[in-house]
Amino acid sequence: MTLQRRQFIGATGATLAGLSTASLSQRAGAQTAAAVSQPPFAPPPLLAPIQARTDRIVDITVCTRPFRAAGPRIEAQRIGRQTVVHNYGHGGSGWSLSWGSAKLAVDLALTTKEKHLAVIGCGAIGLTTARAAQRAGLRVTIYCRELPPEVRSSKATGVWSPDSRICDEAHATPAFRQQWEAMARLSHQTYQRMMGLPGDPVEWREGYVLSDIPFDQELPDDEAPPRHPEPEYAELESELLRDLHPRSVALSPDQHPFPVPFARRYTQMVFNLPAYSQMLLGEFMRDGGEVQHREFESPRQFAALKERTLVNATGYGARQLMGDNSLVPVRGQIARLVQQPEVRYGLNWRGHNLNVVSRRDGLLVQSSVDGDFDNEDTTPDRAVAEAAVQRLAMLFARA
Repeated sequence: MTLQRRQFIGATGATLAGLSTASLSQRAGAQTAAAVSQPPFAPPPLLAPIQARTDRIVDITVCTRPFRAAGPRIEAQRIGRQTVVHNYGHGGSGWSLSWGSAKLAVDLALTTKEKHLAVIGCGAIGLTTARAAQRAGLRVTIYCRELPPEVRSSKATGVWSPDSRICDEAHATPAFRQQWEAMARLSHQTYQRMMGLPGDPVEWREGYVLSDIPFDQELPDDEAPPRHPEPEYAELESELLRDLHPRSVALSPDQHPFPVPFARRYTQMVFNLPAYSQMLLGEFMRDGGEVQHREFESPRQFAALKERTLVNATGYGARQLMGDNSLVPVRGQIARLVQQPEVRYGLNWRGHNLNVVSRRDGLLVQSSVDGDFDNEDTTPDRAVAEAAVQRLAMLFARA
């Protein structure tokens, strides 16, 4: 059976249909059994197939996620005559936690009573912190080497992933969990107010987790141990944020078009990073913000700034700038395919090292390789990108 001939009839749709008709029956009091059984909604449309061809790769980018085993560093430090508030080390959760993290940093900055604030860095954390500081009534100048889209965080997949490499399990103390949950909830709430804005900077999209074996079965371990074993990351979202997004729904084989026996449909929040970054930067400038291009090699250079309160939001750059060797780079590569506006869903093929995110600027195909952990090499690997796209093509081969 081909992709074009099969369509989804989701379990959630059937549930909603039953609830809606039952409610109508109670209010009207005279619905017939036949009328009650009729679904009030049309069946969902066919899924548009992804054109998974290597000749449609238009860009390959690599970023280094700044992982700290103890989690983000959000604290104030006195350096000479200045107060430096550190706000870095968010792993793969920078965009997801940015607003909650920014509030913590800005609250620390406000204790100095200074009205002017310097923000070092213009990535996800720096730009968001600058906007949060403006909203708190501060005059803000961003000092940075690069602007979006050249910053590292512009190369992220741009999905809501608040516990992605946020800390290791050993550091997920009750106090950290409480702080993390507060950051995640504030960020999530802020993003809900951006839904539907021009350019769709943030939106909800559906996706499908696919598997060759039942989801309750563990995937077989690879025979060869990884060269750079990663730590056991803390998994917090499923435990503390279960109320913030719809539950995934199990699908039977006749409810999805993919050549695998097991699938679940989920709903995911996606950041369209080009539009979102430009929106933040535009709002920052509109509200009187200033940007100065400057590169710092040592915190001693902070003394040349006129501001007495600074926020250090340099991400992985803080490893060299501050000598923070607790920061570990986790390499991540993305191959971007030509955008298909009709494809509005993501994919994750369990056990096949394949993740796809559908954004307005293209289809992002991501896969990892042994050696990504503690690897700061940002050289794109075309062979890895093409292999991932070829695996993706297997899901859309015609029967």
